[in-house]
Amino acid sequence: MVSVLSALPGLRAASSYRREWLFKDVVAGVVLTTLLVPQGMAYAELAGLPPITGLYTSIMCLLAYAIFGPSRILVLGPDSSLGPMIAAVILPLVGSGGDPARAIAIASLLAICVSAVMLLAAAAKLGFIADLLSHPTMIGYMNGLALTILVGQLPKLFGFKVSADNLWGEITGFFRGLADGDAVTAAAVVGVAGVVLILALQRWAPKVPAVLTLVVLAIAAAVIFDLAEHGVSLVGTLPKGFPPLTVPTVRLSDVGPIVIGALGIALVSLADTISTASSFAERTGQEIHGNQEMVGIGAANLAAGLFQGFPVSTSGSRTAVAERSGAKTQFTGVIGAALIILMIVLLPGLFRDLPQPALAAIVITASLSLADIPGTVRLWRQRRTECLLSIAAFLGVALIGVLAGIAIAVGLSILNVFRRTWWPYQTELGRVEGLGGYHDLRSYPQAEHLPGLVILRFDAPLIFANAKTFRDAVRRLAKSEPAPSWIVVAAEPITDVDTTAADVLEDLDEALASAGILIVFAELKDPVRRKIERYGLTRHIDAGQFFPTIESAVAAFRVTSGAQWAAIDETPGREDPQ
Repeated sequence: MVSVLSALPGLRAASSYRREWLFKDVVAGVVLTTLLVPQGMAYAELAGLPPITGLYTSIMCLLAYAIFGPSRILVLGPDSSLGPMIAAVILPLVGSGGDPARAIAIASLLAICVSAVMLLAAAAKLGFIADLLSHPTMIGYMNGLALTILVGQLPKLFGFKVSADNLWGEITGFFRGLADGDAVTAAAVVGVAGVVLILALQRWAPKVPAVLTLVVLAIAAAVIFDLAEHGVSLVGTLPKGFPPLTVPTVRLSDVGPIVIGALGIALVSLADTISTASSFAERTGQEIHGNQEMVGIGAANLAAGLFQGFPVSTSGSRTAVAERSGAKTQFTGVIGAALIILMIVLLPGLFRDLPQPALAAIVITASLSLADIPGTVRLWRQRRTECLLSIAAFLGVALIGVLAGIAIAVGLSILNVFRRTWWPYQTELGRVEGLGGYHDLRSYPQAEHLPGLVILRFDAPLIFANAKTFRDAVRRLAKSEPAPSWIVVAAEPITDVDTTAADVLEDLDEALASAGILIVFAELKDPVRRKIERYGLTRHIDAGQFFPTIESAVAAFRVTSGAQWAAIDETPGREDPQ
């Protein structure tokens, strides 16, 4: 038991805690709480849940991650990127305006399922699954998410509601509401002014707590101008006290959608956490442990799910606030959780006069931080293929939905990997005077060659997906005029050969041999060579067709042919292997 407890990151950190850190952690915890409370309530409503659940979630995930999380200052909690995904699970099952208790139970079970996914993945050491979302597709996904959140919060910002099943419906519903006069003028003033205030403070006074400033001013305005009498919805008094340990119960028919949603949420949460943790670890000199991060996220979600919470992820903005405030350890989060508990136990009415449009302003400004338009422009300039993948991921989220969008983003990332393997870069090599080795003819068109010999480099493992691509490239070289007598495959980039490719190589060797052409392999890695031997391919391809280096293969050809190096001419019929 002692050894198990000592393995917990939080207890290890506590054993080496320094007294001089205490004041900084307490101050950072107080500052962090001023952000945790309004954002927690706002993101709960974004997920289609009562505001109080955001506070329950914040408390439990902070405490759980402080014990099980490996990062010293990473801050977990309700997140704007997960809100629409949670809502996408809840709303089809509960419906607009449905039973809040049922919505909370579904969200809680969703958090527990996310926890199960994380813990199982950690046990199987699957931390690498975060890489299933490539950076371009993640940019597109987040851009789509930002637009979805922005459009979904606009009616609330203007004081009315819209019922729609998709982004286009929400857009048309919002403008129809404006045209029909549904907007509440006082609500629109509070909401728009809140957005402007947060953006202005973040831009020109970053040290001022923008969200806290908005909350204080909005509550003051609600009291002074009696905004409730002018049609502005207020948060109202929060339920007093802390919820008991609760195992959520749902209908059997709800389980399928909840599990599917949990898979998508777990992937986004893990990718976001690894990315944020890596960024802050570089500054502090810490190492990232992907599997331990999954344990920390899993524990945080489990704790939230058992106390009427919902799925959580890392917050880059809240982590940055904690860091700037001097946080040294996860004790900062413990202080934040303790202060929130004191608030809901002793002062549940503290935010009763907070206007709902102010919460919408908080969510909208958070959504703007998710978007990365400059990143999309950079992709267009650097690599348009990946930019198109990013745009496709964006359209998937915007047109089909956030849960389907994450599946599209993962699918596009995987397809992009297959595309590069299916059609890898391939080129002929030649000798360049004054440079050692053999070089790409596209980069060095003045390179020399040996008449009768062609050196082909194929930059990918040989597998079922590209074996025919390789075969076709070799065939084109064999049919060029004048025909080569040797084709040397510079095989160092070939890190694998599967059984399909081995069969293709056997047939290719026989076809070339019947045409009087010898195919040889240079610099083939030993593990790949052993696979070829295990496949029995060396019974058909002679051992003399394998050379340790390109230089040794070239030397052997010169011995048999007597060829001399010559400049490459523009011989008709020679085709680019690409």
